Amino acid sequence: MGLDARSTIQQGKAILGIELGSTRIKAILIDEDNNPIAQGAHEWENQLVDGLWTYSTEAIWYGLQDCYAHLREDVKNRYDIEIEDLAAIGISAMMHGYLPFNDKAEILVPFRTWRNTNTSEAAAKLSELFEYNIPLRWSISHLYQAILNGEPHVKEISYLTTLAGYIHWQLSGEKVLGIGDVSGMLPVDTKTKTYDATMVEKFDSLVASQGYPWKLLDIMPKSLVAGEDAGCLTEEGARRLDVSGHLKAGVKMCPPEGDAGTGMVATNAVLQRTGNVSAGTSSFSMIVLEKELSKPYEMIDMVTTPDGSLVAMVHCNNCTSDLNAWVGLFKEYQQLLGIPVDMNEVFGKLYNNALSGDADCGGLLSYNYVSGEPITGMVEGRPLFVRSASDKFNLANFMRAHLHASVAVLKIGNDILFNDEKIEVDRITGHGGLFKTPGVGQRILAAALNTPISVMETAGEGGAWGIALLAGYVVNNPKNLSLPGWLNEVVFLNNVGTEIAPTPQDVEGFNIYIERYKRGIPVEQSAVDNL
Repeated sequence: MGLDARSTIQQGKAILGIELGSTRIKAILIDEDNNPIAQGAHEWENQLVDGLWTYSTEAIWYGLQDCYAHLREDVKNRYDIEIEDLAAIGISAMMHGYLPFNDKAEILVPFRTWRNTNTSEAAAKLSELFEYNIPLRWSISHLYQAILNGEPHVKEISYLTTLAGYIHWQLSGEKVLGIGDVSGMLPVDTKTKTYDATMVEKFDSLVASQGYPWKLLDIMPKSLVAGEDAGCLTEEGARRLDVSGHLKAGVKMCPPEGDAGTGMVATNAVLQRTGNVSAGTSSFSMIVLEKELSKPYEMIDMVTTPDGSLVAMVHCNNCTSDLNAWVGLFKEYQQLLGIPVDMNEVFGKLYNNALSGDADCGGLLSYNYVSGEPITGMVEGRPLFVRSASDKFNLANFMRAHLHASVAVLKIGNDILFNDEKIEVDRITGHGGLFKTPGVGQRILAAALNTPISVMETAGEGGAWGIALLAGYVVNNPKNLSLPGWLNEVVFLNNVGTEIAPTPQDVEGFNIYIERYKRGIPVEQSAVDNL
């Protein structure tokens, strides 16, 4: 065991991880044994500006500084000291999107986030050109769409990066990015651990006639794998992060990563034949592959682990938002009755009751599409609940239908991997809000994917802990272990989590539900067209 938490912070041996998620920025301080010892957070929301989802640079920096200030406050309250020095820092954020800068480091258009679906023409053309599935939200799709739109800012681009890459650059001066996040900008070659050279060449040829003063690699961040040196916190960076002026410069920084990579690290799902499912506002599954898929699939994105292994990613725009909205109605009802509300109890009662419903939800059907859902071909969404008069309409089936809906699209994508590609996995770990009520989301997901699902006690720590671990991997790996080896032997040595295996009845019920769900997609489309 290392030092006590107070001494760890005092001696500058604590490690900081910060992750900018879609609704929350979270900072975690960990000790040399990788245990969280302090944290801070800041809530924020994206804005719809001129038809595009964005966060302003002011909101990014205010959020980051406020989050760090809350971390300082937590350290003061717990240990009565200031954070003066750190052993390492890691920055993580939502992947993909578009942050273009000119040569004066000024942003050229507001940050276009992963949520934007205005890039369908670019994504389709690039997928055909590269013979590789290029999703709507990837940075290269945003760049090419801006070119197709004839946007004048494109000729001024000096640097194009992701949110994590932007913050890391401002804190360290380094234009670098972890390979997991890089793989959400443009496909990478897992042998060379950088951008796929053939695709770079094809893109440069495609846009050559535009006469831009840059070639693609001129404006992209350098790709780094986990454990590599990604620079240090500069004086200016230290002031930007800690406006109180206590934090010293010179702290080592790990390669900035996307939230998918930190989720893999936080769930020990970096080794081939492992996987994880993140289920919150949106959801995604990541399965680490032993080999390439037989062909490209529009529903499956190919990214990498932070150490460069190939990952099949199924990304769904919608997960628990509609489910949470329904639970909110029951909260209102309870308040009307004058009963004090404990949301954990409300979720617990409703979720556990759902397990007593019919395995196929009694015929009830729900679409949780707050926004569009590319996997099922929906450009926009309308949350929808549908039943026929003869269905078994009761509370258990109603809640179960919404729980099934929260992972239905995830199932559609993963059925390709398991049924068509015959991918084999040894372990899938779940993390995120869906799994907060013990055993319920886990059982539903096990039925959907027809595979055992593990949940670890540390799963709630999430991506901020994951990026703190990656920062720790840079400075606390004396045996020079590989990333999967270090996670297995050092971080997760005694933490295997609790596993739930699917029951045949649950699997059969979910399969019946999903067939009905697919047949009902035109109903959802009609709601979008007419409401």
